[in-house]
Amino acid sequence: MSLITLSGIAKSFGAQHLFEGVDLQITTGRRIAIVGPNGAGKTTLLEIMTGEQEADAGSIARGRDLVIGYLRQEVAQARGRTALAEVLAGAGAVSGIERRMRHIESEMAEETTPDELAELMDEYGRLQHRFEQLGGWSLETEAKRIMAGLGFAEADMGREVGEFSGGWMMRVVLARLLLQNPDLLLLDEPTNHLDLSSVEWLQGFLADYAGAVVLVSHDRDFINAVVNRVGELNHGTFTEYVGDFADFVEQRDERLAQLEMAAKAQGRKITQIERYIERFRYKKTKARQVQSRIKQVARIERIEVPNARTKSVRFRFPEPPRSGRVVITLDGIVKRYGRHSVYDGLDLILERGQKVALIGPNGAGKSTLLKILADVLPFEGGTRVLGSNVKVAYFAQHQIEALNPANTVFDELAGVAARMTTAEMRRLLGAFLFTGTAVDKKVRVLSGGEQTRLALAKLMADPANLLCLDEPTNHLDIASRDVLEDALNAFPGTIVLITHDRYLIRSVANAIIEVNGGAATLYPGDFEYYAAKRGLDIETRGAIEGIATPRGIEAAPQRPRESATEAAARKRTEAEERNRRFRRTRELRAELAKVEAQVSSTDAELAELSERLADPATYADHMAFRELIDHHNAVRDRADALGARWATLAADLERADAEEATVGVPATKR
Repeated sequence: MSLITLSGIAKSFGAQHLFEGVDLQITTGRRIAIVGPNGAGKTTLLEIMTGEQEADAGSIARGRDLVIGYLRQEVAQARGRTALAEVLAGAGAVSGIERRMRHIESEMAEETTPDELAELMDEYGRLQHRFEQLGGWSLETEAKRIMAGLGFAEADMGREVGEFSGGWMMRVVLARLLLQNPDLLLLDEPTNHLDLSSVEWLQGFLADYAGAVVLVSHDRDFINAVVNRVGELNHGTFTEYVGDFADFVEQRDERLAQLEMAAKAQGRKITQIERYIERFRYKKTKARQVQSRIKQVARIERIEVPNARTKSVRFRFPEPPRSGRVVITLDGIVKRYGRHSVYDGLDLILERGQKVALIGPNGAGKSTLLKILADVLPFEGGTRVLGSNVKVAYFAQHQIEALNPANTVFDELAGVAARMTTAEMRRLLGAFLFTGTAVDKKVRVLSGGEQTRLALAKLMADPANLLCLDEPTNHLDIASRDVLEDALNAFPGTIVLITHDRYLIRSVANAIIEVNGGAATLYPGDFEYYAAKRGLDIETRGAIEGIATPRGIEAAPQRPRESATEAAARKRTEAEERNRRFRRTRELRAELAKVEAQVSSTDAELAELSERLADPATYADHMAFRELIDHHNAVRDRADALGARWATLAADLERADAEEATVGVPATKR
């Protein structure tokens, strides 16, 4: 069933053109990731779907009684009730019925008049029946299950929502949306404020979601686990691909290669025609043919090949001073928050060249440990000793805490770049896409991605050899994440990293610290080494964190564990099936492109013949006229045959695309 249909959607803000001609149909069960560089208009497109923004052109059709749930990148802070009550409020009618039932229960306890009591009991019976129909009795259990999956301890569910940080408030809003179970979920960067275990739980939840999902995300692993379509919004156009992110990359490269070939062939044809025009432009005997070719060139719709090299962050961390072998030592660290003890005698030693990922259950103290290492959080006992010639830089997860909203971009950088000249600072900001008047923008008006880029630029301004990074990829697009990954791999110093981006952990970390139970255990190897030592199956949902389900909350069913051999065989089978489907549609697409080119060429030839037939001088030579008629009829027949062939191929391709959306896709992606 079609939920939303976008047709020819266009949007601009003043002189800034975002996109045009966006066509998209969202049906039940479809899960689409919208990808593209920062500033391409992904969030704007989501808000057009909800009706919060109006398109400049095009139309949008929404299904009758469609319920949309929208998770924004930033949410307003709520107050006045517990986290669990806030989540339950998302159930709408069910929650309202329950409140009325509780009110009637109080009235019945106080009512003494038989007639009034009978009326209350009748109303209570009707409400109770409706409550049961809507699954109300299991509502609180489901709400707790969702909240536990997103990292809430059972004790935290009863806390007042105003006590939570912005990141945790985002989880409350997400839990409320998931409990609401809307027809269409629109999720804008849903993993930005989640830890690894919560990301894996959410991707499992969405993989089994009965409604439709449209998400904006830059987490490749998350996209691969959830979606069955990818829509790329780039260079003002929207292109939809069947499959997950890996399929998208393969198909996009194939499409760009075909477009480049077609554009080159078209360019050669246009050059040939233009040479004819220039050669015979001033010959009277060729005037008619020249004019015909001028019209032919004007009618040609130019094939545009989008530049695959999207402008992205370009940087390498500056060469830091060389530190001693031992970079930092923590000895007997004690850290408490009120009565809650996070660490009581923590010992840790890090050495030069280690690139460490901190992993562990939510609330175990990963961010606390990182802040102690960075010397931005005091502790109650123990010692923190830096090694020889060690200089520390800290990248904060919530950028507004580290940036001064009143500063301009240039002033914010200048505050940490005392040794740099104005020209050097402008070059550095330019490397992070702050060019021209953008350096004069106030920090308070920057987007999340711009804030992240500015904070990374500040890291570069004053070289450090111990980087403490808390979620550095938040709000960065995929191209910028790739550049950050390359820079971290090339960095010669020491890195301690917290991230929910599993791709980044696998690519960068050469050591893992598992934080749990007040201890920090160092595993001197990459993530695969850590998983082997811990006996974890990294393919199993949740294994990356080793989270136990909170008591009293039913655990989500887990897939049977596979052996390494079974997992390899399954992946190989899925890859072969995916490749087989792609090859089949690739052949169809190639044939369709070939027929389209023939249709275009035949139409141009037919137009030229029709112009000659319209010229009275053509009838002077009877034999030549008959030959022209026969030629015209033959070309017309060829055009009809090509048109029929094109229609058949287009229908076959549409049918194959529809089959790929369901038949060949693994069950976790339907």
